[in-house]
Amino acid sequence: MTAAVTTPVPGGPVAAELPFFVYGTLLPGEPNHDLFLRGRTRGERPAVLPRALLYDGPGYPYAIDGHGRVHGTLLVAAPGVYGELLGLLDHLEEYLGPGHPRNLYERVVREVELPAQEAPGGGEAVRAWVYLAATAVTRSLRTGGVLIPGGRWATGRTPGYS
Repeated sequence: MTAAVTTPVPGGPVAAELPFFVYGTLLPGEPNHDLFLRGRTRGERPAVLPRALLYDGPGYPYAIDGHGRVHGTLLVAAPGVYGELLGLLDHLEEYLGPGHPRNLYERVVREVELPAQEAPGGGEAVRAWVYLAATAVTRSLRTGGVLIPGGRWATGRTPGYS
């Protein structure tokens, strides 16, 4: 299992220009995709986050560590906008810094899998930033949250997108 990696404080220096794995309102066809990502990515590919579960939230989902798979999209920032995109996503996800008590999500590094058809020569694992539910949110989800079967958040997406 890949361990979490300490992440830089929002607005501080960026440790690594990793791609981002998104699984909710930032997916293609969802409202935040155009608001936050239009013109800021150079690539978007279907991907899967292994060893994770997806829970329904108030208009958006939460991923947590668990025995399942979460389906989403791997995004690569366009040249020259990585810092801007990182700041926008940290703000959207209410990430204030590693372990901050007011975090809604934690930004961590995880390996995500590209399906064989997206990675020539077979499936490939890629390290990416992922926003997982913060500790207090995770506790609440584990005790009373609504698990999304199959790990695929589908509200509002263009039919046929997987």
